[in-house]
Amino acid sequence: MADDLNGVRRLVEVMRRLRGPGGCPWDREQTLQTLKPCLLEETYELLDAMDKGDTALHVEELGDVLLQVVFQCAIGEEEGRFTFDTVAAALTDKLVRRHPHVFGEVTADSTGEVLRNWEAIKQGEKSGVADRSAIDGVPAALPALLKAQRVQAKASRVGFDWKESSGALGKVHEEIAELSEAVAGGDAARIADETGDVLFAIVNYCRFIHVDAESALSGATQKFAVRFREVERRARERGMEMRNCSLAELDALWDEVKRTIVSG
Repeated sequence: MADDLNGVRRLVEVMRRLRGPGGCPWDREQTLQTLKPCLLEETYELLDAMDKGDTALHVEELGDVLLQVVFQCAIGEEEGRFTFDTVAAALTDKLVRRHPHVFGEVTADSTGEVLRNWEAIKQGEKSGVADRSAIDGVPAALPALLKAQRVQAKASRVGFDWKESSGALGKVHEEIAELSEAVAGGDAARIADETGDVLFAIVNYCRFIHVDAESALSGATQKFAVRFREVERRARERGMEMRNCSLAELDALWDEVKRTIVSG
């Protein structure tokens, strides 16, 4: 533990040196605004490393994300607003405060109870804020599927939810029927609106069956890409020009690939 703490202190000191007089020109030029795309990029690179299951790469990418935290804290310290210790202390206090079933006398025997307690505590922390909503706090910049999941989960924690997955699945079928009607009517605005409702309902059903919609769609896209590239390869191998092939020929190639490549 002591070595770990020394590692954190050394990291903070190295960042101060990079930002200080005689430090790195690039590091000294950065601001909170210029670091935004860096944080986003590093986060996606970390997610990619996690999917690959490469421990060394995982550690490296975690470090790059941590660098973004330390970088912002260095800027906050220079501006006299906050330090790394300030951020760590605030996080520790929040974790203790929001886990009364661990650090206090509250009992929570299931994940559902934990999440409901967490949300109630959060609402209490924000009680002085006018017009506070249970779904506040979801970042506007989140990818659409992930944002839908977060909004739905927050609404669920205050009781706004189906009792069982059958209700969520029924809503999917209902929204698909409404989309079909919209398509038949030819109103572009309504079609777009109903398409959004279908996607939102599917994301909600995914939550009930414990499937992460963002990951599921990403996996399906990757699987399609692997199979499509193999279709292209086999078409070239057989002297076929895909754009000149009939739908039946392409479908036959696709089914052939599906039989040989079970998953992407």
